[in-house]
Amino acid sequence: MGNIIYILKRLKTMDKKAMFEKINSIHSKTKMSKLKIFLDMQKCARRYGAGYMDYDLFEMYNLTDEQRDTYLTRGRNNNFVTKYCDMDALHYFQNKDEFNSTFNKYLKRDWIKVNGVPKEDVIKFLEKHSTFMAKPIDGGCGKGIEKINTSDYKSLDELYDYLSKEGHNFELEEVIKQHPEVAKIYPKAINTVRIVTVVTTEDGKSLLTIPKEQRKNVKLEPHIICAYFRIGNNGKCVDNFNSGGMVAPVDEKTGTVTQLAIDKQKNVYEKHPQTGETIKGFKFPYWNEAIELCKKACQEIPEMGYVGWDVAFTPEGPLFVEANEFPRT
Repeated sequence: MGNIIYILKRLKTMDKKAMFEKINSIHSKTKMSKLKIFLDMQKCARRYGAGYMDYDLFEMYNLTDEQRDTYLTRGRNNNFVTKYCDMDALHYFQNKDEFNSTFNKYLKRDWIKVNGVPKEDVIKFLEKHSTFMAKPIDGGCGKGIEKINTSDYKSLDELYDYLSKEGHNFELEEVIKQHPEVAKIYPKAINTVRIVTVVTTEDGKSLLTIPKEQRKNVKLEPHIICAYFRIGNNGKCVDNFNSGGMVAPVDEKTGTVTQLAIDKQKNVYEKHPQTGETIKGFKFPYWNEAIELCKKACQEIPEMGYVGWDVAFTPEGPLFVEANEFPRT
């Protein structure tokens, strides 16, 4: 009876059309009965926190229960967020302008927002940087990001008018110079590694278990949970998984890619399709420095105890592109 009640509650809130589309797709590939797929989906949701998207993406229909239990599903990810992150501190990571202001020393590049800043300051940025990245301040998943050349406009005034027009809310950033070894994999995007951290007290508890007035003097312990290489593809200037990119796991101790890469359509890549460079076995330069960067940064806002840091590698060392408060790949 408990399982039936659970299924009925889930059906009230989920996108049933999208779920049944996934069921039909899996049925076509596996010839499993649709009822069996549906019931197995609900089992995975209840036991592992896996939604129908997770069930399809991770091909849970092909996995044993033991294998299923190794995946960081959306439900489990949300549980980590609830356990370690103060919702009142989310704004530091949800707004690019505020993130850059808070973590400026880790960015190691010029940046400026357009709205609310004197025009002459924006023009000075444009005069200094003939090519730059324009990012929507409230954007995510790489959507709306543009790589802009000032030479494509008749004047800087014309470009400013475009950047500041109604509906745009851009932050401008100096283009990052990627380390040549990383650029070999795919040179058209800054290929980052998402390094996921958890901050606890010395005895392994979430900081949120301690009253706010007692947190100031608590000794913190940073932990590296996992790392994933995020690689651009298809000529795009972003490496986001949801924008056509691919991911591959990285050994957090050595900085070496341990498996083949995969994209959202579940295509698997031994070599990058556009450069022919081998992905598995690639070892990142400045890996120890990247780990230390994340361990230091994650203690700046310890109330956000579970964060994914998107680290870029330059000839001079690692830096942050951005960070994610819901840090699955």
